[in-house]
Order: sequence, then structure tokens, then C-alpha cells
Amino acid sequence: MKNALILVFLFVTLFAKAQIPVLKNYNQVWNTQSKNSSESMPLGGGDTGLNVWVEKGDLYFYFSRSGTFDEHNTLLKLGRVKVTLTPNPFEANEGFHQELVLKDGCILIAQNNTKIKLWVDVFNPVIHLDFESQTPLKMTASYESWRYKNRESKGKANNANSYKWSPQGEIITYKDSVSFENNGIKFYHKNREQTVFDVAVQQQKMESVKDQMLNPLANLTFGGFMTGSNLKPDGTYSGIYQNTDFKGYSLSSIKPSKKQALQLYLNTSHSGVEVWNNGLKNQISANKNISKQAEKNTVKWWNDFWNRSFIFTQKKQTTEKDSVYQIGQNYQLFRYMLGCNAYGKYPTKFNGGLFTVDPVFTNPDLNFTPDFRNWGGGTMTAQNQRLVYFPMVKSGDFDLMKSQLDYYVSLQKNAELRSKIYWNHNGASFTEQLENFGLPNPAEYEWKRPADYDPGMEYNAWLEYEWDTVFEFCQMMLQQKEFGKEDIQKYNSFIISCLRFFDEHYQYLAKKRGRKALDGNGHLILFPGSGAETYKMAHNANSTIAALKVITQQLLNLSSTELSKEDLAYLTGFQTRIPPLNFGAIENHKVLVPAKSWERINNSEVPQLYPVYPWGIYGIGKPDLETALNTWKYDADAIKFRSHVGWKQDNIFAARLGLTEEAKKYNLLKMANSERRFPAFWGPGFDWVPDHNWGGSGMIGMQEMLLQEAEGKIYLFPAWPKEWNVHFKLHASRNTIVEAELQNGTFKIIKVTPEGRTKDIVSLLGKSIEEKIKLK
Repeated sequence: MKNALILVFLFVTLFAKAQIPVLKNYNQVWNTQSKNSSESMPLGGGDTGLNVWVEKGDLYFYFSRSGTFDEHNTLLKLGRVKVTLTPNPFEANEGFHQELVLKDGCILIAQNNTKIKLWVDVFNPVIHLDFESQTPLKMTASYESWRYKNRESKGKANNANSYKWSPQGEIITYKDSVSFENNGIKFYHKNREQTVFDVAVQQQKMESVKDQMLNPLANLTFGGFMTGSNLKPDGTYSGIYQNTDFKGYSLSSIKPSKKQALQLYLNTSHSGVEVWNNGLKNQISANKNISKQAEKNTVKWWNDFWNRSFIFTQKKQTTEKDSVYQIGQNYQLFRYMLGCNAYGKYPTKFNGGLFTVDPVFTNPDLNFTPDFRNWGGGTMTAQNQRLVYFPMVKSGDFDLMKSQLDYYVSLQKNAELRSKIYWNHNGASFTEQLENFGLPNPAEYEWKRPADYDPGMEYNAWLEYEWDTVFEFCQMMLQQKEFGKEDIQKYNSFIISCLRFFDEHYQYLAKKRGRKALDGNGHLILFPGSGAETYKMAHNANSTIAALKVITQQLLNLSSTELSKEDLAYLTGFQTRIPPLNFGAIENHKVLVPAKSWERINNSEVPQLYPVYPWGIYGIGKPDLETALNTWKYDADAIKFRSHVGWKQDNIFAARLGLTEEAKKYNLLKMANSERRFPAFWGPGFDWVPDHNWGGSGMIGMQEMLLQEAEGKIYLFPAWPKEWNVHFKLHASRNTIVEAELQNGTFKIIKVTPEGRTKDIVSLLGKSIEEKIKLK
């Protein structure tokens, strides 16, 4: 009997090890302390992010919050916290344990019978640190600020703000206010009266409507209060961390204790210091005695977050952490990082999100403060931002998408004022390098411009005439209904305004050149245009045409109750004015081309494949897949530009085209462990660390390998290798959720919601590309 029980135990153990890993397997566990902030671990919730690490026995964390923009549109960190325990349980080298617990959204640190738990309230901007020990310990918690004084920003340091390489006069990062108050530390930054908004409005000749424009920087005040029971002020000190001098403000235990808690309450206001201060007091009062319930609510939120979507991977039945294991791990880790800014006032920034650290660890030549990131703080680069947010559609994270979508809606009026002031026509004019107040970035707009140059245009070789990237966010708005059954009527006027801009602006440009507004076939003449940042001075760029076609048709697919008769009539007429896609031939193979014609190549995107992704005109189960495949195979630029780095989308194109081996190659490269201690801190790529458009494009690629749709069918494993074990749960259109598993070459459907959509599922596991081409 005893031997039988042992055999059963061994069988159960082996079977458990052979299974697809569960979320816990992806927890990051570190058994040694970190060398510096570059070896930090991300933590967050709601709209707040921390970089947490233990260095030389002390616990540190940077903390950031969505929307903390200064006068120059730098996304400022709120500060750094240092926690020292005495006697110090973290001095020894043995027994250290630091773990990111994904399921509950917290970090646990333990050594020598002392445990520290760090977590962030998802529903309130409060950071919590709790420790307990078997012996009484003294805790010293210090708030450290490098903005204890004014700092002049020179040279490349201005890449962190909206002035970039062309500051107009002296740029000062103004000091914060930091003080001891009520046994705690209060800290805040208040923007001065004059901001980069005022400078840009004047530069871009928008003064006549300035009082009508949204100004997100005016009177902005942000900061918080650090406090804890059993803590009292304990003086200040000076120091240097990674060549940046700072001032520390300490709180220490009134008496040693076996348990101690620390809280940081955060607040942001657009109404000045007095209103901010009252708001902070209300925040503290409302959250002071509810930490246990707040923690339960936060844990439940994270549990629900993980349950609604996942991709767990492992190769065959191996338990070692192979390359296939890595891509599943990093999918989950990056999705976790996105979840940390679920409810931010502003979108998660592509160039680091809430998790940047000292810039010398990205580039040793950039010896600036921890506030630095390349490509600005309040500048939203649309082509990068889209890759951060598109994966949320199939992961079902519709609540996370609202920060990005509502951000655009808030800027609609400013964008429409641009069209009126410059060209006296309707429609919302959005540029690619977009400030958080809806105008082009001042440096990209360019200060040294010809006197007679169109004031509505960026004088910029990369960005000129690139207006179509807003449509990818229009696509996301429409997908909220298609995938999440959400009411999207609030987005309709925005989307129509974006379409109207192209309609009216290109007729306006045509009439400036000649008598007729349309070509001989009654179509818009989309010239000058742009195929991403790559094909410049383009005539009828395919990326623009595909966007116009898809967005217009999807709007027309809405029920008549969701659109007015006037809107339906306008869209129906506009649809007839959209020109057809352009094709060419390479070695007698029909291919998609970037545009009807173009004058030069400026970058390395591949917009000739945008009709495949994101626009989905070509793909598995859709007509003429072979033309799109030919473009991948034979287009010289597409081949030359191919890469997995940063915002490159070749992993996505390969998956959408059903090219299993190519999708396998580029997604393994894309989602492999980063070179940093935390595996999902990729970059810098073309941007910064962590590179969020690197992670986002990786998530999309993996989703597309597993699930695609066409003509009412749901195709599973369209580009997934048969030998890769996977368990996934993803969202599809018509409010559908599919959970399936592939184990040792055999797949099974675990659950489909609603159940009636099970009949629409088609497995393409192991199918050849020839078989995929024949699908209709």
C-alpha cells in the first residue's frame, strides 16, 4: 500500500510538472539584492508605478503617476523612497527573497524572519508598505528628491521635454516644495503660469482661439504625503545617487516595533495649491482606516484581470525555462506592466510608461536626473502608442483602453480649431508627434520656417503630411463595441470628424492646384501624403486608403439608431470618394505597393503591409491572400527593413499572413528576455527603456499566431507551431471569449462564450500555407 501511494504521488508530481505553467510560474523571484536601480522590479496599480529594488541592505523605490507634467511637459517622477531597518535584516548575503506576485499585484521581500509587502491601491492613489518581524525593528523611511533645487536643462537633457533640440531660451526644471508636516512629509510641484502650451500656441499662430483650447498644463499641481503610524520626523540629509545630487527627508520609528506601515497618499489638481492641499487632506481622510478592505479590493481586481485573458506557454513537456516558456512569461509580465496604469488620466507612454530609471543605465552618456526619458514626456507619438494599446483588444482589457481613447476625444476641439484657423474647413487635424494639448510638438513643427510656409504644417521631413495615424485609435474605438459590447456612441462624432478632415482637406488642396476637387473617377487625390514616416510626398498612400476604407465601412455597419440620418448620408457619400488601393508587380507577382507614387524614403516602416495589419483587408480566410504574401516575399524594402527590434511589426505581419516559421522566428526574438534583470524591460530599441511598443507589438504577434477572424469564422492556431504547448484565453468579435489548449500536438477547446460561437471555430493547426490561401 505504501509503495502504491508513493507511485501515485510520483505520478501526480510528474503530471503537474508536465502541465502548461500557471500564472505563479511566471512570478519573478530574485535571491540576490540588486546592484542599482536598473535591476529594479515594477509594481503598480490604478495610475501609479514603482521601480522597487534592494541595494546594500536598503529598500528603494522610484514612484511615478500618470499625468505629472511640468511646465515644459516633462513627465516628472514624484520622487524616490529609501527604507532602512535597524538592526538590518538585509545585511547578510544568504536567504534573501524578493518576489513579484503577479496574481495579487504585490512585491514581497523577506530575509531573517522579516517580511515586507509593497502594494498599490488600484482604486485610490495610495502606495502601501507593510513590514513585520519576529523582533522589534526601527524603520527609517526617507523621501529623496533631486528637485530640491532649480535645475537648468541643457543640450540632450531637453529630449525629456517638449522643446527637445530647440529650446527657446533658458529651460529650468523648477524645484518642488518639500516639508515636514503632521509627522509626515508633504511634497508637490506646481506649474508656473507660463508653460510650453503658451509657447506652442504662439509659435503655431493659434492665439486667436487660445481661450477656447484645452490647456492641460495650466495650474497643474501634483505630489503627495508620506506618513505612517509610529513615525516622526528625523531630519534631513544630502547625497548623490548615480551622479545626481539629492536631499533626503527622514521619518523614523518612535519606538522599535514588530509591525510597521508606511503610506504615500498622492493627489493631482488643476486648481492651484490650496485646492490641491484640500484634496490631499480629503484623500488621506478617506483612505486612512480602510487599508485592509482596499487591499482586498486590489487583490480581487488583479485576480479578475488575470482571469479574463492569458497566454501560458511551454515547449513540449519540459520544465526548464526554454525560449517558448520565455515568450509566455514575458507576455504576462508586460501585460502586468500595462495593468499598472489601468485608470490613468493619460495613456501609458510608449517610451517607458511609469517605469523609467536613471538614464545612465540606458545610455551612459546621458548623465541626467531620473526624470529623463527620450522623446518627451507629454508628447504622444501615435505610431508608437497604437502598439501599446492594440493588444488590449484581444486581451479584453477594454477598461485599460479608455485612457488612450478618451485622451484623443479630449483633444477633438483643439484639432478642429487647427483646421478652421489654418484652412477654414471642418474636421479634426491630428499630427503624428502630438502634444497633450493637441498641437504638433514645437521642435518637430520647427522654429526656423520659411515665412510663407503653411502654418498648419510641420516643417519636418519625417512628419510632413502624416495625419492618418489617428485612424488606428478610431479603429480601437469601434472595436470596443465589436469585441466588448460597449456603447461607443460618444466616439462617433470624433471618428467622423477625423474622416471629414481628409475629405475636406484634400479637396481644399486639390482646388489650390487646379479647378477640380476630385480626380477623373470622382475620388480624392491624396497628395501630398505619407506612407507612415517612410514613403514621403506620397500620392494615394495605401496605408491611408486602407484606413479610410475600413473605418468608413465599420461606421456604416453600425445600426441606424447609432448614427443620425445626416451622418449616414455623409459617410455613404464619402465612401464613394475614397480611392482604390494600389498594386504593382515584382517578378510577375502581384504585390501591394506603398502608394501610387512617392518622392523619397525617410524611415524603415513597411506601410505596404498595413492593409494586412492593422487594417485586415488581407489575411487568413480573406480574398487574395497571395497578393499580401507576395508583398512579404518580394518587396525589397519590406525585406531590407525586416527586424524584431522596438516598434517593428514583422512578427505581426508574419502571423497575420499565416507564415508559421517566420512568425515563430520573429516572435521568439521579439519576446525573448531583455538584457536587463527584469525580463520585460526591453529596449531602448528606437526609443527608451522599458520600450513599451516593443512589448505591445510582441503581445499582438503572439495573439495573432493563436487567433484570427474572417467572415464570421474564428481561426485558431493560424501561425502557431504544432510543437509549442500553449493554454490561452483570448477575446474575439461579437463579444466572444475563447479558451483553448494545445498539448503535445493535440488541441482541445476548453470553453467558448457564448457557447453558440463554438460552431464558428476552425483549427488551422499544422495546415500548410497553400491550404490557408484556399480558405474563403
